[in-house]
Parts: sequence; structure tokens; C-alpha cells
Amino acid sequence: QVQLVESGGGLVQAGGSLRLSCAASGSIYGINAMGWYRQAPGKQRELIAVMFTSGGRTTYADSVKGRFTVSRDNAKSTVSLQMSSLKPEDTAVYYCYLDRYDKDYWGKGTLVTVSS
Repeated sequence: QVQLVESGGGLVQAGGSLRLSCAASGSIYGINAMGWYRQAPGKQRELIAVMFTSGGRTTYADSVKGRFTVSRDNAKSTVSLQMSSLKPEDTAVYYCYLDRYDKDYWGKGTLVTVSS
């Protein structure tokens, strides 16, 4: 089993910045990727940023490109999401995600609220 614990959510004004962090523990091996999803009220969960273990390649949703940056510390088994130029439409619950070779894992989520 893998446990993922997010931190760093909160309330921020539009145009501001926020950094989310996620610490993984447990059976951490064979990790293909780590990243972040989000789910806004009344919407489906969407992938917003992922970093792959092999080569460090990253993928971002179009809605966050140029504003969000995902990073990983493989030695510490953590993944972070630096968010800047935040918009009210970024308001959502943000979930840490880990893709292990045999199973996907999710954190419980952290709420980010962007006020206009």
C-alpha cells in the first residue's frame, strides 16, 4: 500500500501564488509517475500536471500551462505543485496522484479557493 498526504491548500486572492506538496510513504517502488489532479464543484476530476520518473518528462493541462509547475524529489518521495497567477476558476480540491506499475493511488485532497 501507498499513502499520499497533501498539504499547502488554502484561500488566496486572484493573481496570487500557492504551493502544494505531497509526501508518499509505504510500498514506494516501480513508480511510473507522480502528479496532481483537481476536481472543481460540479465537474469531473481532471489531470493538471504529471512528472514521469523516466526522463523527468512533464505533462500539463492546457488550462494551467505557463502558470503551474510540477516538481519531484525522488529521494524524498515527494511531489509539489507551484501555482501562480491563480484564477477563480482554479478553485478546486487538488489530489496528489501516484502511478505505480501495478496500481494508481490518490491522496485525500486539499482545497484551494481563489477569490476574485
